[in-house]
Amino acid sequence: MKKSTLLFISSFTIVFSIYLFAVITFQPELKEEISLYIEQFLKTKKSKLVEVSESAPVKVEKTENLIPFSGRLKKDTYEEHLGVAGKQGLELIRNDYHLFQKVFELALVKIEKGKGYQVDTLTHSFPYLTPTSKEILEEIGLAYEGLAGKDQFFTISSATRTEEQQNALKRRNRNATDGESSHSFGVSVDISYIRFNGIRNWDGNAQKNLETVLNHFQQTGKIYVIKERKQSCYHITFR
Repeated sequence: MKKSTLLFISSFTIVFSIYLFAVITFQPELKEEISLYIEQFLKTKKSKLVEVSESAPVKVEKTENLIPFSGRLKKDTYEEHLGVAGKQGLELIRNDYHLFQKVFELALVKIEKGKGYQVDTLTHSFPYLTPTSKEILEEIGLAYEGLAGKDQFFTISSATRTEEQQNALKRRNRNATDGESSHSFGVSVDISYIRFNGIRNWDGNAQKNLETVLNHFQQTGKIYVIKERKQSCYHITFR
């Protein structure tokens, strides 16, 4: 860095520090407002962290309650997916900055590897969901492992996608949703039906187990489902 640039930065820092000191010294009302804001902020973050850490344990679905499924899953309309996303999810997540703002506010939580599921390396979305959506995902994962066997898991191939990402994806992929996507509200994921236990291949038994679980959660009103054949996945929106 040039000497002149360093001198400018140093001078600016000194002047700004003097200005801030003067404001706080001669405007006690402003100082009080800043202190109250910081105190309120810390209390809010602490209460949210306690609330998250003390959340109810994930409900384990008994496998005997799962009716073996054959045939085709009911195809919910995309209008239903988008409608519940607008009501149950966050406001439309516009860009990366907006998304990480929601993460900072704890309105979005990270999903990684859990019982019965694993998140793939995501290139066009972020591994975050609303806390309620994550709870339902974990219920689905536990139900799948209970049916398929210990340490068996399915793969999430897409999660929360910003409006900017959706628009960019649409320019590259004609099959991508035109306009708003339920992925942009923090309540949708795509579950691959050709990737189980980290291996990409066709596994009829694994797919049948997954469809049995998805059918149960669909019938009990916890999710909407669309089977997307071109992407080889089930598009899931948590209700």
